[in-house]
Amino acid sequence: MNLFILLLTIKCALAATRFNGLNYNPKRPDGTCPILSDVKLDFSNLQPYTDTVRIYSVKDCNQGEPVLRAAEGTNWKIYLGMWVEGNDASYEADKAEIIRLSSVFDLKKNVKAIVVGSEAIYRKQQTSSQIADKVKDMKSVLAGLGLSSIPVTAAETWPFYDQTLINAVDFIMVHIFPFWEGFEVSASNDVIFNHIYDLKKIANGKSIVVGETGWPTNGENYQNSAPSIQNSLEYMSKFICRSISEKQYYLWFAAMDTPWASTNNASNVEQNWGILKSDYKTPKYSGDTWFNCN
Repeated sequence: MNLFILLLTIKCALAATRFNGLNYNPKRPDGTCPILSDVKLDFSNLQPYTDTVRIYSVKDCNQGEPVLRAAEGTNWKIYLGMWVEGNDASYEADKAEIIRLSSVFDLKKNVKAIVVGSEAIYRKQQTSSQIADKVKDMKSVLAGLGLSSIPVTAAETWPFYDQTLINAVDFIMVHIFPFWEGFEVSASNDVIFNHIYDLKKIANGKSIVVGETGWPTNGENYQNSAPSIQNSLEYMSKFICRSISEKQYYLWFAAMDTPWASTNNASNVEQNWGILKSDYKTPKYSGDTWFNCN
């Protein structure tokens, strides 16, 4: 066992707070692109909390290769994202990069799914039909590479997951943020699960993964939603404990704070969603066990 894997194993054994998965952007705190040693260090710091991450693009910062290389030979599982905007340039670049990466890595070993887009319909950059066509395109690409066992989905906010998109994906990946709906934290657990229940009614039996949810720890209030460490922990504990009870799979937003992120929103919270601080190593919450579901 090499030192990197040994350190991951030790850290995992020491902590009790575990997430199904975390949304992860490997850009450094100053916004520069990561190298392999950066990603390995991030994985070491995140290992106490999860063994699964989602990235949003394989081509942006060429991050797909160091992420897959860091996962190689470990139990880490990766959701590989493909960024989609108003034109298809970023999608085509990510597609070409996934094809290239398939010749470098055995993607079946560490890739949990391919995720086409992230809220492109919500941003009015794509229609559901356009995203559905891209999902079908990626299924065809993977089949041609002998990788048809890797599922393909699309990440979208809950109001925009319609039958066209549901019919195209292998499973539903939905983003739900009661914070951005302006609810008090005390009401937010029921809010998110009611959205999940409504989506299940039209899901045609397909499984649902909450691809993003979370609560910011700093910034300004958004309507009745107040960012704070205490509120973040309350939302986290109630959501995760109920998810365990109801067998609801999720990816928490996010792995670490992003000081490089834009602050151009009404609540100035975009940098403050991580479970780790902006040094990418210090937990925001006290102790090893942040909450208890017993």
